[in-house]
Amino acid sequence: MKFEEIKSLPNKELVERYREERKLLTQMKFQNAVSQIDGPHKLKESRKNIARMLTELNSRRTEAEYQAYLKKTSEEN
Repeated sequence: MKFEEIKSLPNKELVERYREERKLLTQMKFQNAVSQIDGPHKLKESRKNIARMLTELNSRRTEAEYQAYLKKTSEEN
């Protein structure tokens, strides 16, 4: 999943996809521990997708906090 695709997702869908990807990674890790999986590169790809999603979620959270701070300070003045 490309970062541009992740940026275009609404928050709710992004969180849902993050949970699905996390579940998929866990399943792949267990499967790989029992026997070699067909595409071991998928583990790395899944970890990177999770990192991209978390980066975007944290960016959105930080932006929302900053906007709330600006709103609060403008109301005080």
